[in-house]
Amino acid sequence: MNKQELIANIQKKRSFLCVGLDTEITKIPAHLHSCDDPIFEFNKQIIDATAPYTVAYKPNIAFYECYGIRGWQSLEKTVRYIVANYPDIFIIADAKRGDIGNTSKMYAQAFFENLPFHSVTVAPYMGEDSVTPFLSYSNKWVILLALTSNKGAFDFQCLESNNTPLYKQVITTSQKWGSSENMMYVVGATKADMLQDIRSVAPNHFLLVPGVGAQGGSLSDVAQYGMNTECGLLVNSSRAIIFADSTEKFAQVAARKAQEMQIEMSDLLARFSTLL
Repeated sequence: MNKQELIANIQKKRSFLCVGLDTEITKIPAHLHSCDDPIFEFNKQIIDATAPYTVAYKPNIAFYECYGIRGWQSLEKTVRYIVANYPDIFIIADAKRGDIGNTSKMYAQAFFENLPFHSVTVAPYMGEDSVTPFLSYSNKWVILLALTSNKGAFDFQCLESNNTPLYKQVITTSQKWGSSENMMYVVGATKADMLQDIRSVAPNHFLLVPGVGAQGGSLSDVAQYGMNTECGLLVNSSRAIIFADSTEKFAQVAARKAQEMQIEMSDLLARFSTLL
């Protein structure tokens, strides 16, 4: 999926919502446990319920890897279901990969050839040769970790050299490897006040913003400081949507939560972008 296709879907749905599919078997409704594949069945119903309000889904790979081969099968069925039924929706492999070049090449093959993801999250610590294998695929995206939403982000990401924090150096240097057409950055919603500074060095790139919802990030602050004229944001919400209800009405409740966010996003798009 290219940048203009993603922007067009944001404009059509008046939404920049990404729903995180961080599916834990212990948290899905009990009545699904008798299904042949409870994780896929849960995901399928969440997807069908929220698809009108979202432009992206983000399976967190750890929540599938932990179950071994069955988890990978659930993941593959989930991704292929989205592609088959909602081809306009952007799919992110939240894998946080990043290794030496030949290993990264295999990771890229796993998520871009064997599985039909549009993008994968990548850790930049090992530098250019660990990232560029992912950038060799046309219409695929690298989403580079820049400033994450966890408390420990301050341990390294904000350390300064020559009065420049590390996360800003990552963003500046990585723009030599890719462009706003194939690279995004992860910036946590709990760091919304720093988004303005990030926009000073990456004005045209999309930002994937986790931390809204259960982690307490403010959607309005993210839009105020981080939105550009083309939106330039994918704001992720996981638990606050997919685990909002644990009864047989879980999908209906998830749809309502996603719609509530979409309504707020529509207003923010009208205020801070030129899309509406």
